[in-house]
Amino acid sequence: MSDTSTEKRTKTITKPEKPRLHKVILVNDDFTPREFVVTVLKKVFGLSEDEAYARMMTAHTQGVCTIAVYTREVAETKAEDAIEAGQRAGFPLMVTTEPEE
Repeated sequence: MSDTSTEKRTKTITKPEKPRLHKVILVNDDFTPREFVVTVLKKVFGLSEDEAYARMMTAHTQGVCTIAVYTREVAETKAEDAIEAGQRAGFPLMVTTEPEE
């Protein structure tokens, strides 16, 4: 008898999962000036003047608006940056994150 095995070997290749995305959500308040919100959206999220104004108005009329979608770490960092900008200016700007479905 031979010591050689004739069994087939299978190789399992695992693909890394894509990171779960998170939405950054602007919450309307009655105290933060609209112009300030637009400035923060442009500076922190890189939106154009028109995009920033449209998202600010959506939050103003509907209560909330998705600003952008990023990986969790980026979404949380950008939300924190926006909140800190509001705090430095003395405004209660509220931005939150949640997993995208």
